[in-house]
Amino acid sequence: MNKTKIIFGYLILGLCALSMLLPFFWMVSTSFMTNQEVFSYPIKFLPERLDFSNYVNVFKIMPLVQYFMNSLLVSIVTVLGQVIIAAMAGYAFARFEFKGKEFLFAIILLSMMVPPQVNIIPLFYVMRELGWINTYQALILPGMFGGFGIFLMRQWFVKLPRSVEEAAKIDGANNFEIFFKIALPLAIPALITLGIFTFVTSWNSFMWPLIVTNSDNMRTLPVALAAFKGSYREIVVWGELMACSVISVVPVIAVFLLGKKYFINDFLAGSLKD
Repeated sequence: MNKTKIIFGYLILGLCALSMLLPFFWMVSTSFMTNQEVFSYPIKFLPERLDFSNYVNVFKIMPLVQYFMNSLLVSIVTVLGQVIIAAMAGYAFARFEFKGKEFLFAIILLSMMVPPQVNIIPLFYVMRELGWINTYQALILPGMFGGFGIFLMRQWFVKLPRSVEEAAKIDGANNFEIFFKIALPLAIPALITLGIFTFVTSWNSFMWPLIVTNSDNMRTLPVALAAFKGSYREIVVWGELMACSVISVVPVIAVFLLGKKYFINDFLAGSLKD
């Protein structure tokens, strides 16, 4: 009976995985097709031959390298800022006692329940008053602060053994040395997990970059993909659009593959106990 349940469970997981991989497979396959093949009947799931002209054309008709570098710069700086700020705040909430600590942490948890769309208009007015519209500051700074990152790091530091830190204090280490030399290195799995989440969120962000930028040289890839259908082609060439989509997905996959060994296994490991 148990064996049947296991087989059934794997079957369900396999079907779920297939349902998620099928759109990705279709996107990659279409990126090598001509427009005639895309609309052919019966439907073709594979191109007759690998045609890289769609990839060549997208670099010719739009400044794709500029959009790619904008997204990369914004995502990397946002990740660095989010990780540093969340780690310091999370450690403070986990280890220090100060007035209003529980209230402040409750506010942070409540902020996670507010839809991000609610904050767009107030954030836009703040950026406008600062004169940061159509700048990298406006694209990066709002993404550096988030309740989820602080909550994640706080939970990690709470379960971190105090014995190591107490031994460092006996040896004369101050709070900054304990944080940077002991707590932070031990939190690498959590930092990488937070970094992956932040990178994916920043890289895929569409609404905020669309609102806060108004020039072509400040566009990020998601905004450029949305504009591709109307700004660069009168008739949509779906192969070229899918080629752009494939290019935009590559960094996300690369980041996940580089950090996957920390993503689940090390983060959920129960080896850190007092």
